[in-house]
Amino acid sequence: MVRIHVPSFLYTELVWGVDHIMKLLNQTIMTKLGSATLIGYILDNYERVDPNRRRPAIIFCPGGGFNHLSDREGEPLAVRMLTHGFQAFVLKYSLKPKCFPAALSELAESVKCLRDHAEELHIAPDAIFAAGASAGAHVAASLGVYAHSQLIHDLGYQPEDVEPNGMLLTYPVITAGKFAHTESIKALLGDKYNDQAARDQVSLERYADEHVCPTFIWTTATDTSVPPENALLFAEALQAHHCRYQLIVYPEGKHGSA
Repeated sequence: MVRIHVPSFLYTELVWGVDHIMKLLNQTIMTKLGSATLIGYILDNYERVDPNRRRPAIIFCPGGGFNHLSDREGEPLAVRMLTHGFQAFVLKYSLKPKCFPAALSELAESVKCLRDHAEELHIAPDAIFAAGASAGAHVAASLGVYAHSQLIHDLGYQPEDVEPNGMLLTYPVITAGKFAHTESIKALLGDKYNDQAARDQVSLERYADEHVCPTFIWTTATDTSVPPENALLFAEALQAHHCRYQLIVYPEGKHGSA
């Protein structure tokens, strides 16, 4: 049977016999710049076995060039991570005409939300990961880069509340420079597309520093949509600041193959 339970979150609770299997979360995330939707797939603990278990959590930001959200880079990846013991979430962040840093603020609020409710959601608050594909990887990487910045403070957050403990970046959009994915950057910046200061601000390789959390990056050498140089530029910046990271460049593969 299915029961509806409403604490601080609105979710559907799935129950099999006496065991609570999981919760399906659909939560509105409010920020200074607007709102987004956080979808969650939350494994329950078995009262007879591990009532106090805390699991790592991962928030996926799908790609789509800031014009739409790719279905295949959201729910399927979240469900896959359930099998690895994660509490998994998909952030349906703001798109065009909302511009930077709207999506960044929504991801920051999502991480804070999970930390604030870690006990209720059976989450380890020091194991919350930000993940994204393509344009969604730019959202995730933005939080990793800016977590300790004045920008985050201006958005109303403290680093310890919103900094992810790690990042997973899949064929990421990183730069607004020579190797930019033009469609994504135009949608991200809107009227500020031709403003060099704005373009610099979203060129994340320029702002990576020693505070960036451990990061896994992968792309393919044959990606004809988002140039693989985006991943290389970010890895180079992480290397320069002695950050922990791993980069894999597969010799072949199409964009969107996550």
